[in-house]
Amino acid sequence: MDKSEITLERMRSFVRVAERGNFSAVARELGIGQSSVTRHLSELEDALGVALLSRTTRRVSLTEEGSRYYANAVQILRLVELAGDEARQAHGDYAGTVRLSCTAALGIRHIARLLFAFQDRYPDIKVEFSLTDERIDLVREGVDIALRLGPLDDSSMKRRSLGVSRRILVASTDYLARYGRPKAPEDLARLEGIRMSNIAGSETLILEGPGGDRHAVPFGGHLLINHGLVAREAFAAGRGFGPAHVWLVDDLLAQGRLEAILPDYVPLPTPLNMLIVPERAGIARVRLLIEYLADGIARLPGIDARQA
Repeated sequence: MDKSEITLERMRSFVRVAERGNFSAVARELGIGQSSVTRHLSELEDALGVALLSRTTRRVSLTEEGSRYYANAVQILRLVELAGDEARQAHGDYAGTVRLSCTAALGIRHIARLLFAFQDRYPDIKVEFSLTDERIDLVREGVDIALRLGPLDDSSMKRRSLGVSRRILVASTDYLARYGRPKAPEDLARLEGIRMSNIAGSETLILEGPGGDRHAVPFGGHLLINHGLVAREAFAAGRGFGPAHVWLVDDLLAQGRLEAILPDYVPLPTPLNMLIVPERAGIARVRLLIEYLADGIARLPGIDARQA
């Protein structure tokens, strides 16, 4: 095969297989058959005259030549995309796909509506929106932007701090009418807690008092959950009390279905960050969504621009 057969399509298939390590996953992502992905890789290797991938029954890995070619291919594909962006922008056009990942509760309660408005403004931009509370590998999963609550590990991703998400203690009005409103942190021990199982150390509430002093309060109950939206339902149903992000329960508070308890003693706020794949940060449609989300998130209930 002549070297002119090194097409962008084959290069793109190779890059995604190198990142995902799975032919069938890449086929699903690209909307083609697995046999087509396999053929793309075989034809690319034939054109180059070297093996790019080492294949076994269990895994796919890059050869030494494949690693070097991958680094260059990523840059080539990025330049091609940027060139197309510049051509379209000359006519004021924005098109293509942006892939966004977000923690589920925040995504459902608020980010979805921001995306609807974004697409109304830019109807030719396709958004692939995935909800997960797991810390996914953005490059491996083909995600451009991720919104994450909580501390971040060291990362090669570009990070943009969106501030912190304030939390408060809440319970339903009915629950407090039955069991009484606590007057001090130690009163919380007699109430039923709604605890998150996927948060380390959730068996203890760390509350910051009026003078900045911190109080450690044992926190337990008969309902252990792993999703913020279930906690929201449990609070509203009068199953107990617990910490909640303001954006998670702002409507229930406004309706009088929930109350903030011990407002002078608050759980520590949670960092909110945007992670961006560096190679994708310069693409126009990705930049548009980054700025649109940053502006919209700053206006959400309980989001404080100060650094954690």
